[in-house]
Amino acid sequence: MKDYKMETKCVQGGYTPGNGEPRQVPIVQSTTFKYATSEDMGKLFDLEASGYFYSRLQNPTCDTVAAKICEMEGGTAAMLTSSGQAASFFSVFNVAGCGDHVVASSAIYGGTYNLFAVTMKRMGVDFTFVSPECSEEELNAAFRPNTKAVFGETIANPALIVLDIEKFAKAAHSHGVPLIIDNTFATPVNCRPFEWGADIVTHSTTKYMDGHGAAVGGCIVDSGNFDWMKYKEKFPGLCTPDDSYHGVTYAEKFGKEGAYITKATVQLMRDFGSTPSPYSAFLLNLGLESLHVRMKRHCENAQAVAEFLEKHPKIEWVNYAGLPSSKYYQTAKKYMPNGTCGVISFGVKGGRANAEKMMKNLKIAAIETHVADARTCCLHPASTTHRQMNDEELVAAGVSPDLVRYSCGIENAEDLIADLEQALAQI
Repeated sequence: MKDYKMETKCVQGGYTPGNGEPRQVPIVQSTTFKYATSEDMGKLFDLEASGYFYSRLQNPTCDTVAAKICEMEGGTAAMLTSSGQAASFFSVFNVAGCGDHVVASSAIYGGTYNLFAVTMKRMGVDFTFVSPECSEEELNAAFRPNTKAVFGETIANPALIVLDIEKFAKAAHSHGVPLIIDNTFATPVNCRPFEWGADIVTHSTTKYMDGHGAAVGGCIVDSGNFDWMKYKEKFPGLCTPDDSYHGVTYAEKFGKEGAYITKATVQLMRDFGSTPSPYSAFLLNLGLESLHVRMKRHCENAQAVAEFLEKHPKIEWVNYAGLPSSKYYQTAKKYMPNGTCGVISFGVKGGRANAEKMMKNLKIAAIETHVADARTCCLHPASTTHRQMNDEELVAAGVSPDLVRYSCGIENAEDLIADLEQALAQI
């Protein structure tokens, strides 16, 4: 599938049935797998053979869908997780532990910010948050001798700041660490971060990839480009024997193409058990098959709605990278020439009170914590997803108190605009 176009990968990637085999990806709803001898199973535990023995680590359905996403992103190995949050955690914790440091963009999803700033801090991992618009000098100044990774989002949720991936990749690599990019909002249909220097990509597959609000999930994809052994002093977990797994040295045994995902699977998934359901993976695959079609419609709708809002007298500001007036317009054109995503952020004149009143009067768009769905939805992040942040942290994350996150579905754009128009008329 490597040489096929994205549309073909969305539909047929990851799975090629043999003669007389199911055309659709089979759901292997089993916790365990039978073997003829203990020796056969022992080879799996020693990582000397490929196969399955317990679905907490790996499952055929989940691996098939992960392989499709891997092909879509242009990576060498991938794994599914039970949620996007689990993917974010695994992606960092796989290379950074107690006493280590990570540089992260301040404009990231509120749940990820809390994971990093609060929960992982209690685990001994320290984070420095930098503005995604920082200068190269400011970015480089954030690194420490114990820095193990850099983390950012292609399109920040909900600030919609478009990250300069090349700038962050250059800084990460000059300090000998990988760049991890959450590509949830853009999806590989609109952006492939590996082509711009990213090393690891994560997704909340719950969003556009699933697209129907049916299954929570996450995914991690490795580009296979980062040379762990070149910086083996920085990454002992990958470059020295793992006593908890028969003394295997992942970077030596599986090379730079497979070491990272193998370690995350046999070590982190084994111990934390953030296991995706085979049925959820099956539903995710159904969503992936239409992703390329849906993303085009999401972007078309968002462009039309953003242009309408920008001209409305009751709207204070609009942030959508598809607008020529956006400060991220040129950056978006560089990394995502075919469109960004279907999510818009805007402020209603009169602040939070008028924003909440407008939202209550919407008939098509539902108020939900969800985003990036086939159905249009909206949210007031400052009072929901980002409510753990103080005002200073909100500003750093690009989330003003009046910000409304509006996620355009794949309905008719004229209907969405009419719905917004009548809701704004009631303010």
